[in-house]
Amino acid sequence: MAFTDSRRLTGPNVYFAVPGVVLEARATGIDEAQCNQWMQAVTGMAGLLCWPSPYFVSRCHAKGATLAFTAPMDQLFAATEVNEWAWSSVCGDAEMHAPGFPLIGDADAAARIFRKSAAAECEPALMRFSAAAQDAGWPVLLDDDSISIGFGAQTQLWPRAGFQTPEDVLADHTHRLPVAMVTGSNGKTTTVRLLAAMARACGLASGHNCTDGLFFNGELIEADDYAGPAGARATLRHPMVQAAILETARGGLLRRGLATDQADVALVTNVSEDHFGEYGVFTLDDLARVKLSVARGLKHGGVLVLNAADPMLVKHSADFQLPMAWFARDWQHPVLAEKRLAGVPVCGIEDARLLLAVDGVVQDFGDTRSMPLSFGGMAAYNLDNIAGAALAAVLLGFTPSAIANCLQAFGLRHLDNPGRLQSWQFGDVRVLMDYAHNPEGLRGFLDIAKALQGEGRMAVLLGQAGNRENDDIVKLAETVAQYAPEQVVLKEMVGYERGRAPGEVPALLQSALLQNGIAAGDVHVQLDEVQAVCDILLWARPGDVMALPVHGLAEREAVQGLLDAMQVAGWQAGRALPDWPSLHRSDASV
Repeated sequence: MAFTDSRRLTGPNVYFAVPGVVLEARATGIDEAQCNQWMQAVTGMAGLLCWPSPYFVSRCHAKGATLAFTAPMDQLFAATEVNEWAWSSVCGDAEMHAPGFPLIGDADAAARIFRKSAAAECEPALMRFSAAAQDAGWPVLLDDDSISIGFGAQTQLWPRAGFQTPEDVLADHTHRLPVAMVTGSNGKTTTVRLLAAMARACGLASGHNCTDGLFFNGELIEADDYAGPAGARATLRHPMVQAAILETARGGLLRRGLATDQADVALVTNVSEDHFGEYGVFTLDDLARVKLSVARGLKHGGVLVLNAADPMLVKHSADFQLPMAWFARDWQHPVLAEKRLAGVPVCGIEDARLLLAVDGVVQDFGDTRSMPLSFGGMAAYNLDNIAGAALAAVLLGFTPSAIANCLQAFGLRHLDNPGRLQSWQFGDVRVLMDYAHNPEGLRGFLDIAKALQGEGRMAVLLGQAGNRENDDIVKLAETVAQYAPEQVVLKEMVGYERGRAPGEVPALLQSALLQNGIAAGDVHVQLDEVQAVCDILLWARPGDVMALPVHGLAEREAVQGLLDAMQVAGWQAGRALPDWPSLHRSDASV
């Protein structure tokens, strides 16, 4: 097959601000001439189908090319077939992806087939209604099954099947609720949860979606990974939501795009090496473009909030002409100082005080060391999250006093930010749990563990999803080796093997650890994640620090339940673990 993936882009996306389709061509040595041939084939077919002239994006890379073009929203399935046909025609791949798919090179025969599929898909009444709603100021959400206008209490929803234009619903829309999108390599979920808590502190009913699920007023509605457009639509359509905070992950941005272009604020926490090799992303520059595509989800006058200490974000911010605001851990960071002098909204930290400047007025939001999320000022990456969230909250219209009060309370309970820098103390043993899943995030987590280590030992739980390049998996092990832990237990991330054989990722990690100076006797493999945690806890002795990156939702809940039960029982190092219902043993240790 000449391509590995062909998909619809149902909203604003990394390639353009309107819907379209994209194909991942699989071949080495694809050149500009071939891309031009593909564009000519698509252009010709679009003309035969009476589509508007497409806008194209083609990017060649080591494994092939990414080929995207704009297409009518109600004919995207037909457009994916056109894309596949056009590229197969260029590269001479005669393999058919479905019965009845036109032979390559025969444009007239292909057009007859594509006209039928496009006509079956076309929804002119729905498209006219969507355009009229947007002209009247209504935000429109469209998915495979339904169309809706309005957010929160003003949501009106109809099924797409057999859609007929409703009457008397398109008076000018004036009511709005604050909407924020949050993306980045690290800190997304923490920032989303913190912003949702700030909304509630202002008396607003909050809705947020994230990798854990859908939430209303901080309570779980449905558990699953909802950090994409489906989660955003569900949050925006909730009839009681008064403020919507939308986690917007890389995968959703690349696979489908954004759910809406009506956000007030889009915040990018940072960009660091992760997920290279997927969907044409091979460099930090590629990844920065993906993350910054949230700017296309902003309404007119919406603000893009960026980390001034991230060189990639600073570099690529020049691609956008829209209102921006900047944050950094250091109030005197050169980029932040420059933006502050220019009158741009900024937030940073000086002498442990969280400072925010808007319209030339500097506000003090308190001592960051007393903010639970900062871990006494030790959690540098959470200081970034605090600054970014505070700035976004002010731009959303949240009251400064409510923001400041929230910052002094958020993180006191494990329920505030589950799975993100949680801490338990068992006598002289400290246990830390986090989601750290890439080298940068793991480095920040282990910095804290190392600072707490003292004269004791350190143990680290380590695993990775299978959809990373081998080099990226190795870098994770190299990061751990830099901290010279006395014990490393390797786990399997069940359900995240992504085509890897069982035990393949732990084997890569083990080899890299040994090559980077960790003794063979200090590395153990326990593929079951919960049992791996138990093995580390049973290894502990007074003075030790246990660093546990736990990734699976069920596994995290089991580990948190165990640690809470240990705390209630007054557990001490050297004792047996409490009998906890979620624990399970396996024979997966090596």
